[in-house]
Amino acid sequence: MSRWMDARLGQLEEYVPGEQPQDMQYIKLNTNEFPYPPAPAVSERLGRGEIEGLRLYSDPTCRVLREKLAVRYKVAPDEVFVGNGSDEVLNFAFWAYGADGVRFADITYGFYPVFAALHDLPITVKPLRQDFSIDPADYLSCDQMVVIANPNAPTGLTLSLDEIEAVVRSNPEHIVVIDEAYVDFGAQSAIPLTRRYPNLLVVSTFSKSRALAGARIGFGIGDRELIRDLNRIKNTTNPYNINRLSMAAAEEAVESRAYYEDCIEKVIEAREKSKTALREMGFSVTDSRANFLFARHPGIGGKALYEALKERGILVRHFEKERIRDFVRITVGTPEQMQALLTACQGIINNGE
Repeated sequence: MSRWMDARLGQLEEYVPGEQPQDMQYIKLNTNEFPYPPAPAVSERLGRGEIEGLRLYSDPTCRVLREKLAVRYKVAPDEVFVGNGSDEVLNFAFWAYGADGVRFADITYGFYPVFAALHDLPITVKPLRQDFSIDPADYLSCDQMVVIANPNAPTGLTLSLDEIEAVVRSNPEHIVVIDEAYVDFGAQSAIPLTRRYPNLLVVSTFSKSRALAGARIGFGIGDRELIRDLNRIKNTTNPYNINRLSMAAAEEAVESRAYYEDCIEKVIEAREKSKTALREMGFSVTDSRANFLFARHPGIGGKALYEALKERGILVRHFEKERIRDFVRITVGTPEQMQALLTACQGIINNGE
């Protein structure tokens, strides 16, 4: 760090994204990207007219996109906030509501502790159960902002809507954030609860089930007062936070619901078939309801499996945290990609690597 940088910021532990190596062509099953392309309407929209429009600033209110999201999720437009990826929405939420502290799981999205440290917020970290599930009792009446990923990452496990509602209801003086990045792959959304609980903010993204990870579009849905809070922060930091091309792509993606639902079904089918095949090989695999699998094999450590797969041109994600270092997280790809993964895994196990 330079001698001019605030020393406190120099101590921050950075979030480590999934690797994006350039040394060769890999089957990328490490960053939970969607295996299918954006809807055809997205490509059609991003034509010459949109390119020429890049000389103009984007709409800082994201009005059209908010209106489309409002229709899709049966809320009002002023109950929708659009961010530069869900990470921006989460960052703003930590900034706005975390002064009394933030509570989240020990094994969950790695950006939560980064945001807390960035804003110098006290944290309470609650361990997952032995089976890696979240215990809702850990988040009842806790006098802190609560952040829960549902489905959780990297485990893929979910809470029921009743369990989420109990957490929200028990914390009326603090914000509860439900991070639904993977909800479309098999969990139940908490968005309907926002009509009854003004302290609930549901955060989602276009990166996973809408194939727009590179466009960086996220959104939050909650009480209009919460949305005003987030807009206040946005408008004092970066009012033009969504570029014109990303906004246009997102607008078309919302309208292409049938296309994405069909692709999601393919991902779910591939997930379940791969889960069964891995278990038949001796893997322990959580009952993921996301677009990834969380697996370990008793005959090979997580890092060794990650490295052996990488040598075969397949990237998965390995984490060095103590409780999960024997696991790898495997993004669900196309059937062909998953078959390549399964073949590689079988070969590694047979060879005793």
